[in-house]
Amino acid sequence: MWPPDPESEPDPEPEGGSRRGAAVSGLRALLPARAFLCSLKGRLLLAESGLSFITFICYVVSSASAFLTVPLLEFLLAVYFLFADAMQLNDKWQGLCWPMMDFLRCVTAALIYFVISITAVAKYSDGAYKAAGVFGFFATIVFAIDFYLIFNEVAKFLKQGDSANETTVHRTEEQNSNSDSDSD
Repeated sequence: MWPPDPESEPDPEPEGGSRRGAAVSGLRALLPARAFLCSLKGRLLLAESGLSFITFICYVVSSASAFLTVPLLEFLLAVYFLFADAMQLNDKWQGLCWPMMDFLRCVTAALIYFVISITAVAKYSDGAYKAAGVFGFFATIVFAIDFYLIFNEVAKFLKQGDSANETTVHRTEEQNSNSDSDSD
């Protein structure tokens, strides 16, 4: 119970262990599972967040940081989706359309990264801008791969739904035609 009762004795420490070990295991609960991080989606989200953070740092270091907001927002969104997928929040919050949100995030990130990377490489001569542009192009490729894979998964899901609807419609039509021939 919180707050602790002042009259009760504190919990005894486990043998051979310390409270530091319990705190470390508590912090590990916040980290994504290793199986998720080794999956394709986990690797893509790690690459997206890493490239967005590196691009953000490059824009911070550059002389004029006009494009600073995009990599920061994409980094935060990639980290959010990394933890949301790792903690399986899509199963817990079913009112949100997770695949569509992830798809839109990836499409907009790929387009915006592509535009600001071209602008950074073509317009500015600062080395940090050039580096940010190159990392932005890499991020564009990673986001494009991610939205391509999401699109394929959604298309496959919709095709399965359509085929299920078609079989239901055919069965209904067959039943209606059989009942019509029986009534004749």
